[in-house]
Amino acid sequence: MIVVTGGAGFIGSNIVARLTAETAYDVVVCDRLETADLAKWKNLAKHAIADFWSPEELFEQLERHAERIEAVVHMGAISSTTEPDADRILRTNFTLSRDLWDWCAIRGSRMIYASSAATYGDGETGFNDDDDAESLSQLRPLNAYGYSKMLFDQYAVRQADRGQAPRQWAGLKFFNVYGPNEGHKGGMKSVVAQIWPKVAAGETVTLFRSHNPNYPDGGQMRDFVYVDDVVDIIEFLLQSPQVSGIFNAGSGQARSFADLARATFDAAGKTPSIDYVDTPLSIRDRYQYFTQARMDRIRAAGFEGQSTPLEEGVRRYVQDFLATADPYR
Repeated sequence: MIVVTGGAGFIGSNIVARLTAETAYDVVVCDRLETADLAKWKNLAKHAIADFWSPEELFEQLERHAERIEAVVHMGAISSTTEPDADRILRTNFTLSRDLWDWCAIRGSRMIYASSAATYGDGETGFNDDDDAESLSQLRPLNAYGYSKMLFDQYAVRQADRGQAPRQWAGLKFFNVYGPNEGHKGGMKSVVAQIWPKVAAGETVTLFRSHNPNYPDGGQMRDFVYVDDVVDIIEFLLQSPQVSGIFNAGSGQARSFADLARATFDAAGKTPSIDYVDTPLSIRDRYQYFTQARMDRIRAAGFEGQSTPLEEGVRRYVQDFLATADPYR
């Protein structure tokens, strides 16, 4: 049995899709579906999960099935970088993760969890996924979400150094992931998903203007990674119980938002039309102009998967999902 928390969410449901295709696993989802019209349930509807648990019953169910649980894949979190309630963020992203870690350590289960590239802050110290306590202490996140993820990374490393860890553990620092099953995320959807309605209609899309002289408008760069690629990493970890640590999960190649928008237009067979608006003052002083994952450590651990090129990933997303009558995986 593998338990996927946040399994009805974006990355979680793509993990569920992959794991339920493997007959070796009973896959259990722990999540909230929220309102029926939000359609998170549609992220799961095509996949034969073994059970569905509410977050309130998680630890009761973990105890009930303790002898069968091979691994907990912990994707459940408040992922909004603009969530104003820092206490709520800490309760969800740190406290629950800590308690799951302790349960897995005591019960001898494995744990793979979602960290975040938001732990790197403005990137001034680079994007090296060194997972020793000293390196983690040098990071300066720009928001409470990033802080909550950094705090748990530090807890994980400290407990592992003390010999109080799950028999396998891995934290993944997700960069800018895009792909199917993110429709419920509102303003936190990928740029591809956000601009798609206008692209499909052949209208002009808007991106943020640059307020940094080193970057042209639309030239702000991110490590965009197709969701299938990060699921590949998770599958590798599940198949490699000897591998533990904190690892980047990106493409390893920074590309511009303008590149991403042009790829979306191209995938739709439309002529690109892009305009620029000022970055909102509320986020301007915390805005990242460059992110790029170093993927050396996960490859040194044995991961041989190749990153999907941006144009190919966007083409798959648009043509296989967004442009179809049924956009769910």
